[in-house]
Amino acid sequence: MNIMQVYTLYISPILDVLFLTVLFYLIYKVLVRTQAAQLLRGIFVLLFIYAIAFILRLNTVLWLLNAIAPSLLIGIVILFQPELRKIFMKMGQREWLRPGSSSRHSQIDAIVNAATIMSAKRRGMLVVFARKSDMSEIMASGTRINADITSSLFQTIFEFDTTLHDGAVVVQNGRLLSAGCVLKLSEQQDISKSFGTRHRAALGTAETSDAVVLVVSEESGALSLAYDSKLYYDLDPQLIINRLEVLLGIKASSRDLEYIEGENE
Repeated sequence: MNIMQVYTLYISPILDVLFLTVLFYLIYKVLVRTQAAQLLRGIFVLLFIYAIAFILRLNTVLWLLNAIAPSLLIGIVILFQPELRKIFMKMGQREWLRPGSSSRHSQIDAIVNAATIMSAKRRGMLVVFARKSDMSEIMASGTRINADITSSLFQTIFEFDTTLHDGAVVVQNGRLLSAGCVLKLSEQQDISKSFGTRHRAALGTAETSDAVVLVVSEESGALSLAYDSKLYYDLDPQLIINRLEVLLGIKASSRDLEYIEGENE
């Protein structure tokens, strides 16, 4: 048996199944977020009934389903027209095979956009991006929120007249989990005296966990990142976006890290 026969008999069918599985899963991910989700579930029910009828040889049921199949197909195309358009648009995008990465990128944009606005207003801001370390103790010290990430929500939290603006917010898996959280301060003795409580709290969290912390200085408006027991002060907003994408696994590149560390030596 040569290589082509092995491919045709064994490898090709497996690849067919895997490809169709991924394709149907991605299509379902798009449709499940729309009003057509209920209709999609109804179609799966019909397919299940058809399979049962075929196995049990229920000829009358099979005849009825075969008779309505053409009309059902036309109805699906008409009803799913907006969703089908979304699917083909998604297929033309670079992130099609990386579900969720685009949304996580937009969430980082929203947070950094809020930080930039707060910086211009000289409002302090402290955001903890949780990774693998357990953040339950920190979240318990604040107020549980579990909300979608939007720029306006972050701006509202960190305004002076809110009860949560003095603490930190914890973000994980694209959700704002808790606000008004208390962070332990760094115990390093050689920290610049110009750094206030927020920077010391950010560095303290970076020393005791693998979290990444975004800080907006209330005094200078500088945007900084703390991670791996180090504080990178006064960074450009776009550089922060690039670095967060790398640290949070949206991009697999170390170029921005090398640039940041070089600038801060």
